[in-house]
Amino acid sequence: MPRTDFSRMGCPIARSMEVLGERWAILVMREAFYGTTRFDDFARHLGIASNILSTRLKELVEHGMLERVPEGARHAYRLTEKGRDFFPAFLALKQWSDRWMAPNGPAVRMVDRTTGQDIAVPPPAGADGRPLTPEAVRLLPGPGAGEAMRRRLALAELADG
Repeated sequence: MPRTDFSRMGCPIARSMEVLGERWAILVMREAFYGTTRFDDFARHLGIASNILSTRLKELVEHGMLERVPEGARHAYRLTEKGRDFFPAFLALKQWSDRWMAPNGPAVRMVDRTTGQDIAVPPPAGADGRPLTPEAVRLLPGPGAGEAMRRRLALAELADG
């Protein structure tokens, strides 16, 4: 069965899956956030087959998450601005996993180098500071919404009505 192309879908989560939904992609990004830059180090830290790692690194470079730069006789992989912008989402995913899937506590703590304090993504909040739940959020079409998304959101608005 052919793989679904999410890159042109109107859903931002689907488009994100086009970049990060392949097996190993987020783990490669984790290693980049942890400071890994060399192919051999990615392979060693992840325990991933070199052909799969090569494919994932190539895809992450093509999607602009990492850049491949010459370093001595080899190459290094560095986070791009786009890759760095993924850090809050990565941290939120780690935080969620630490809460729900780590019965003995987190395997890795991420702390502010300056203060030594654990870092965390704050829960979503309204402009007035109150915590927001999914039920407290209203969905409206944005400037990039296609006609199908506009109809879907209009129907949802009527149902909530």
